[in-house]
Amino acid sequence: MGGAVLDGFHPSSPADNNLLRGNPAEQFDVGDLPGVEKIEWESVNGLQDQQRQALTRLSSRGVYWKHPSKSSSVSALYTLFHGGDVEADGNCLFTAALKAMRLNSTPGELRKRVVKRFREDYEGGVCLKEETDLAIKHLYAADLNEGWGVHIVQEVKLLALKSDREDLDESVGDLVRVGVSREAAAEAVYKERCIAVNDGNSWAKYMSVTGNVDDEYDIITLQYTQEGLINVEENRGGSAAAFGDDIAIESLATEFKREIFVVQAHGSDAMVGEENCLFFLPHSPRGQVFGPPVFLLMKGTGWCGAGADHYEPLISFTAPVASQDKAAVVL
Repeated sequence: MGGAVLDGFHPSSPADNNLLRGNPAEQFDVGDLPGVEKIEWESVNGLQDQQRQALTRLSSRGVYWKHPSKSSSVSALYTLFHGGDVEADGNCLFTAALKAMRLNSTPGELRKRVVKRFREDYEGGVCLKEETDLAIKHLYAADLNEGWGVHIVQEVKLLALKSDREDLDESVGDLVRVGVSREAAAEAVYKERCIAVNDGNSWAKYMSVTGNVDDEYDIITLQYTQEGLINVEENRGGSAAAFGDDIAIESLATEFKREIFVVQAHGSDAMVGEENCLFFLPHSPRGQVFGPPVFLLMKGTGWCGAGADHYEPLISFTAPVASQDKAAVVL
């Protein structure tokens, strides 16, 4: 059990062998998912020619990876293929990670495990609380007096207890009946009575939302331009899930003690030259690395090419010779 995940390691000394002990993936029933195959880039939809050519080099020439520890000589060359389409339902990070890591579980269970890891590290002092809270606030409770040079639209995320939705609706209705517009009334009520996502504790509640009826909270999204409120996504059906963010990816990396690389494939109007449409964004675990890297794809064109919210799996296969000389990318 776990052999498929550890195929990429080629320990060359006793010190390297020690790195492989206690891999948490061994405790998670790791194995190849049924139907995992090498999907060639020619058959993947939604790619421009430059993107397709760059990604094809990852499957033909591979990505050279070396263990980040200076005391380790572990290295491998991975060829990367597309792992199949993933539903754009807000759970795509966890669905894609399951496929990329060949885990036998569900997106919901993996999400719970990631949130639990974050909570333990946040409360245990492994995460720097002040820095973590500031990052969360910037993501979900931004100061609307700033940031307009970067963003045209900014969002504020709030959490409403499902059990409170009827009372919240009544309060919004009361304001509407005295002449307040529906959006202004909703903004006032939700800001006053819902939970702002602005620190580690509220982030854990937010990231637990899967968009299912069993969730404790519904996600409310307030959208603003520099001129003011433009939309309130009330999510009345409770179907909105919390998209996996960088904090979730870092917690995922920490839980499995593996580096995670998000491969951004930029479209023509977001790339820096035709030869530079791929970027590998590293996410390291909070602690040592005890397993091979994980690769996820984020592809897009136009505005989303610079940072989309949709993740797809990259399936890695170990090349027989770990040489960096002819690799398409050296990490």
